[in-house]
Amino acid sequence: MDCVEKKNADGEAPSVIDRYFTRWYRADMKGKPCEDHCVLQHSNRLCVVTLAETHPILQEGRTVKSINYQISNGCSRLNNKVSGKSKRGAQFLTDFAPLCRITCSDETEYTIYSCIRGRLLEVNENILETPNLLLEKPSTDGYIAIILPKFEESKSITENLLTREQFESVVTKRNLSQPP
Repeated sequence: MDCVEKKNADGEAPSVIDRYFTRWYRADMKGKPCEDHCVLQHSNRLCVVTLAETHPILQEGRTVKSINYQISNGCSRLNNKVSGKSKRGAQFLTDFAPLCRITCSDETEYTIYSCIRGRLLEVNENILETPNLLLEKPSTDGYIAIILPKFEESKSITENLLTREQFESVVTKRNLSQPP
């Protein structure tokens, strides 16, 4: 086994995200072009839902006006109270369960979805107070939520997601098909 640490092109060690997480993508969420989501999967099964770097919120120089975890009158992701080893009380999410709604300063609204099935462990309340974290550090401090898939589903949850290479191929095709 090689003991030499892998370095990127600049000679720096890989980031914590690159070292410990596998990036998975869901392109054109619910048929909406460019609304891409990223799921960072840790080796311990935890999945962190973030915006993909190609999402319109991050692309077009927008500013975030508000983030709302209130999904409907009876459902708020902020009311998620988890306790114990078996994560009792966690809301169970399906692939297309909405996590939050983000409103930009130009009044466009984006719904962010879970992308995977599992228990909602945590939503990022820090982005409510500091929405710019979503723009400045989308993969770290600006994450949307943390989800724990069922143990027996932990291998199969990525079947509907794209690898980084597949995602880059989709983005390239999308950019070629768009008029200048």
